[in-house]
Amino acid sequence: RRARSCLVAAQCGEEGWCTGHSLPTAPAPKVGATSPPPLPQLGCWARVQSFCVSLLKVPLMFGFLYLFVCSLDVLSSAFQLAGGKVAGDIFKDNAILSNPVAGLVVGILVTVLVQSSSTSTSIIVSMVSSGLLEVRSAIPIIMGSNIGTSVTNTIVALMQAGDRSEFKRAFAGATVHDCFNWLSVLVLLPLEVVSGYLHHVTRLVVATFNIRSGKDAPDLLKIITEPFTKLIIQLDKSVITGIATGDESLRNRSLIRVWCGPPTFSLQMATVGLGPPPNCTSPGHCSTKGIEVLHNITRQKCKHLFTDTPLPDLAVGLVLLAGSLIVLCTCLILLVKLLNSLLKGQVAKAIQKVINTDLPHPLSWLTGYFAMVVGAGMTFVVQSSSVFTSAITPLIGLGVISIERAYPLTLGSNIGTTTTAILAALASPGDKLASSFQIALCHFFFNISGILLWYPLPFTRLPIRMAKALGERTAKYRWFAVLYLIICFLLLPSLIFGISMAGWRALVGVGAPFLGLLFFVGLVNALQAHSPGRLPKWLQTWDFLPAWMHSLQPLDRVITQATLCCTDRCRSTEGWEEHEGSPRDKARLGLDNPALSYPEEMPSPTIRVGSPRPLPHGATRL
Repeated sequence: RRARSCLVAAQCGEEGWCTGHSLPTAPAPKVGATSPPPLPQLGCWARVQSFCVSLLKVPLMFGFLYLFVCSLDVLSSAFQLAGGKVAGDIFKDNAILSNPVAGLVVGILVTVLVQSSSTSTSIIVSMVSSGLLEVRSAIPIIMGSNIGTSVTNTIVALMQAGDRSEFKRAFAGATVHDCFNWLSVLVLLPLEVVSGYLHHVTRLVVATFNIRSGKDAPDLLKIITEPFTKLIIQLDKSVITGIATGDESLRNRSLIRVWCGPPTFSLQMATVGLGPPPNCTSPGHCSTKGIEVLHNITRQKCKHLFTDTPLPDLAVGLVLLAGSLIVLCTCLILLVKLLNSLLKGQVAKAIQKVINTDLPHPLSWLTGYFAMVVGAGMTFVVQSSSVFTSAITPLIGLGVISIERAYPLTLGSNIGTTTTAILAALASPGDKLASSFQIALCHFFFNISGILLWYPLPFTRLPIRMAKALGERTAKYRWFAVLYLIICFLLLPSLIFGISMAGWRALVGVGAPFLGLLFFVGLVNALQAHSPGRLPKWLQTWDFLPAWMHSLQPLDRVITQATLCCTDRCRSTEGWEEHEGSPRDKARLGLDNPALSYPEEMPSPTIRVGSPRPLPHGATRL
């Protein structure tokens, strides 16, 4: 009876019901009597409860997604408060922007500072339309803004560092955007400097079509998010544009908007002397002597958290930066947890099959281009490529979207954000329309040229292979992701900018040998992987070099020791045991997880003897 009751309780979802409870005594069953059937009402109630919980997760997921998008908007405002005026000062120096390499780096750094390619593009359009910058000089800055906008989804991928397999996929899906942009710039920027093909093609398109002013670009997503984000912060972005265009009166003005809405004027005319002639038709011939006009201007004060703040822009920007990052990380982690619970079992398999399956056989080659159309349409709806690519990054990490499918979606997102810029350019006044439209078309044709270079043929899809290699490296050394962000978006652009300021001879003298060495290393790596017999014996591996030149293990040991030293100091101040052995410390910190660690970089496969007992898959420790 006890065993049967426990079985019934287990089927009803109450496994702990018979533990520690005495069962009521009952008369022994008669010989030949059948056992009582399980209680169906409890099983049905458990299923109904599970269905209701799953149904509740859907609106909860959309709520977290809404807060995630709003936090991206606030994050962009925080970066503009912290570095917007610096960005305006950078754009102000036309002597620097005339150098194409310096212009490219300026576009990267400014877009990283303001976290919005649309903001940096609007500054460029304003400078071109006002005559401060030529279209030819603005094209490299547009290319740089295309690179800088991909930093957001790379930061979002860091939030999945808790699981190595998810982190590997998420980081690869985020960096495929970076790899595409960098490879396109490496090919198209020298071609543009030599031939000016983007400038000539866009000028021909503008001259051919009779372009007229149209309506403003639709703000489909901002209609939903602005009621919430306006309660937190509102910015006057014309201050950045004014500083970039040389208006020194705006330098001391705060970016935080205090007064909202157009001003309303009330006129009072008090006649002191003789009034104007009764049949006055021209103001120039009318006497206005004795007339006094009083203007009463009334404006509505903005209603957000920082309307009357005494803090400077930098302090407000840092506060918003910290708060938006906390909300961003929290929403992303909760989104991943909800998606994990919803997209499992047959549901996940069905979604993966729908998203990652190609079209039927005669049209299978069109699948990627159809994904581009979907990516462009979704980006047009949300009005931001950063929001779209950041939203699909967790899905790539969960394995719902493969990186082969995420690549055309990202390329379509690049095209979608340019169509938004084109619609915004069509809303420009008549005298500024041609230059604004030409700049927007330069952005469009740059992305189209990149797609023609790196997508149509399967062997040209280098960004996928590069992103997968970066994902593998990041899964093995998780600190590599932070190093990648610092090098690719801060140190490398700053170094190129400094060298380009010394003149084109210095840039060629340093850049040509570096690119040659990079090409040689890539070629040798490809031959080592596919046909090592074609190489000399000493070049078939990189073992003849010092370890720090061909492996990240020495740097990993340094970072591990530094982390251990910091934790030892923290424990010694709290009275914890100070010396427990390096392997145990490293395992406790999660830096040496045998179940999830990757094989060491050795010339030949070796077997470790006496390795610690593997931990279960869910025991990942940061």
